[in-house]
Amino acid sequence: MKKIVAISALLLANSLSAQFKINIDVPAGFNPKEVYLYSLNGSKDILTTKEMRKGNGWQIAVTKPYSGMMKLYFPEGNMSVNFISENKDVKMKFDTANGKISNIDYLDESNFLMNNIQDVQQKKEYILPALVQIKDYYKADTQFRKALDTEISRLSVDAQDISRFPFINYYNTNYAKFVEKNPAKKPVTHDEIIDFLIKSNEMLETSSLMRPVLLAYLNVGPSTNVSADVDKLLKAVNTETPRGQTVLSELIEIFDVYEMKDLKNKYLTEATNLKCTINDRLAGTIAINKNTEIGAKFPDYVFNKPTKTSAKSLAAVKADKKVIVFWASTCSHCEAELPKLIEKYNAMKAQKIEVIAFSLDSEKAAYDNKVNNLPWINDSELKGWYSSYADTYNVRATPTYFVLDANNTIIAKPDHAADVISYLKLN
Repeated sequence: MKKIVAISALLLANSLSAQFKINIDVPAGFNPKEVYLYSLNGSKDILTTKEMRKGNGWQIAVTKPYSGMMKLYFPEGNMSVNFISENKDVKMKFDTANGKISNIDYLDESNFLMNNIQDVQQKKEYILPALVQIKDYYKADTQFRKALDTEISRLSVDAQDISRFPFINYYNTNYAKFVEKNPAKKPVTHDEIIDFLIKSNEMLETSSLMRPVLLAYLNVGPSTNVSADVDKLLKAVNTETPRGQTVLSELIEIFDVYEMKDLKNKYLTEATNLKCTINDRLAGTIAINKNTEIGAKFPDYVFNKPTKTSAKSLAAVKADKKVIVFWASTCSHCEAELPKLIEKYNAMKAQKIEVIAFSLDSEKAAYDNKVNNLPWINDSELKGWYSSYADTYNVRATPTYFVLDANNTIIAKPDHAADVISYLKLN
């Protein structure tokens, strides 16, 4: 009996130990102390664990099997590193310059191979066509022509043996078939994409391919009825299954990003009306849209380092109306639109209307330079699209606007600064 108990305890201990480990070596001068590890579900980063630095790096134990794309995020420096897992140990080190990651060495076999393949893949997609076009301008016996021929040959041949690497094989095979831009490639059909989405294993969700494959489906043409094409797809993948619900969630977000409001609303309604158990991915999409629809109470936000206010939170700002603006110093549309609001700001203040602007900047100097010229309340986490409010308020692009009443209820979602001005009757 004792022997059986001992064996059971050993099996339990093994089940709780790491499936694989991630080793990260960094220079002594690299300042961040904390790292977040993300896995992937469709196009969504899923926080897996957080670890504090020990010495000159981190060793992260991953306790569950996982094959797919992963990401390290260093919140103190707003830096990230992408890599893959073949459910085996990962090892990397990187150099820094001016406090930023400057060069990454992938030391495990899987990531070294994947990095080389992606380097060739990018050059094959964007540089190879140009090399082929210019090579005939040079005589065959010149050194430059010979170098061109060598590089064209290297980029044209798939020389890497990836059969031993299931995820790399999966990713590259399906990227080439469904996503890669290649004029010589036979166009894929709706039925081929549907077949792939139905039959693919769980690496579809972890590969980062789902969204570009769905975009490829929407771009199969010519199509006279996108809605009918999407209905066909959703029926095939079955929205009562986890895969079907993740596809539905991705499509709703695609339509949101591309401002296809009628399609977004149609499929968001379809998602809301499902009577089956909803997976976490789709539940999150439904919730975030419900929280930011007209008539909803705008979720509160505790300010980080606000300017031009003593209020501690968004809800604590007292005004008859509030205009919420999500912007970034690198956004050209913001550059064109924000001056229109600045011009009307005194008129807004006269009507007890306040503007609260949240920046999706990541560089403090760029943010400070811009915010000095903005007369209203400003705040930023300086985490770019990793900022918490990007998800909370379903921000897909900048600028994004909301108008709230005195009780912080959403009363309008204007598309442009001119629409804000018109809604507030400030013309």
